[in-house]
Formats: sequence, C-alpha cells, structure tokens
Amino acid sequence: MPTAIFLDTNILIYAASGRKSEPRKWSISFELFDRPYAFISGQVLAEFYTIVLKKRYLDIARAARWLETLAMMPMVDVSAPLVMEGAAISRRYRVSYWDGAIIAACKRCGAQTLYTEDLSHGQLYEDVRVVNPFLEN
Repeated sequence: MPTAIFLDTNILIYAASGRKSEPRKWSISFELFDRPYAFISGQVLAEFYTIVLKKRYLDIARAARWLETLAMMPMVDVSAPLVMEGAAISRRYRVSYWDGAIIAACKRCGAQTLYTEDLSHGQLYEDVRVVNPFLEN
C-alpha cells in the first residue's frame, strides 16, 4: 500500500487555478493532488474555498465544483482532540496554530510527508517531514 501524503492548501490552490499563471507549479500540484493516498483536512478544505474566492483565483461556480471534488479526497475531520493536539504542536515548535493543526492532521492520517510551501523545507515535526515540491533540485 502506498504511503499517505498530506497536501496543504497552497498545493490545492495551484492545482485548481495555476494552469496559466504558474504552469510549473500547476503541473507539480496536480500530480500530487491526483495521488490516491493524498489526504487533506476539513481545515484545508475551508481554507481553500475562502482563499480562492477572496483572492479571486476562481469564480464561485468553479470554486464550488472544486470544493465538491476535494471533499471526495481522504480527509481528516477537525475535532476537539485534533484542535488540542494542533495547539500543543504550535506551542512546542513555535509555529502558528493553523500550521500546528495541519501537522496534527498529518499525524492523524499517518502521513509522514506534508507538501507545502508555508513551512521550512526539510523540517521534521515529530514524524512529519515538510517538503516544498516547488524547490528546484
């Protein structure tokens, strides 16, 4: 069985809206989004919808269609224990609560790789390694 991965909001935004404006990032993001064991969380789903509308990356109809598609992905629900763990991770590593909650969601679904451009590439948070897929090799 393939290993679970976790996709942060920015990866999904590029997959949904970056085809013309960021073709390289779109290609990488879409490949990650298309993996069968790519997880997201309820937090990521909400952030995606909010950001693509606020920054006008997608119109409301396309944003709603993407939301329906993303809702079919393997998902970590936001729960009181997840919030508490996210807050503890935030304090331990001195990251924002939102990043702590993403790391907690990774742990919850067994993903050891978090794809994002929001945290330091290569950083290890307990068993979760951050990978910025857009860095040049």
